[in-house]
Amino acid sequence: MDQFWNTLPAMTRYPFITLPLAVMIVRIMTAVFFMAHAGVRIANGTIPRFGAFMEAAGFPYGIQLVWLITLSELIAGTLLILGLYVRWATIPLLVIASMGIVIIHRHAGWFVGEHGTGGSEYSVALILLLLIVAASDRSSSTKMDRNGA
Repeated sequence: MDQFWNTLPAMTRYPFITLPLAVMIVRIMTAVFFMAHAGVRIANGTIPRFGAFMEAAGFPYGIQLVWLITLSELIAGTLLILGLYVRWATIPLLVIASMGIVIIHRHAGWFVGEHGTGGSEYSVALILLLLIVAASDRSSSTKMDRNGA
């Protein structure tokens, strides 16, 4: 039966794309998710409001911190889209998503929609995507990494 499936054109077999292409799509779309948050934050002028929230949560220099978060999302997202310094670019995004859970989302439970509002579910999915993206980046791997050790 495998021989039959292997003879079909690629577009007739699910999932229709190769693993490298799927990983590239995940890398780019994960970047877009983070960049969208940053872009909307700038476009809607909500940085001061988010900064005030951060200060109320005990963080000093709230507006500056939110600008740092926003610029990190834009710069790291751009690097991910370009496929440059991928492992390094995932680090600030992992910190942002993780801290988002700690500071904001854990208080709202697990679910983002339908069964809740603002929970951790989406952030956990982003963290998993970032780990996949970082693990798939072999351009900066050491020889030991390439051998699976």
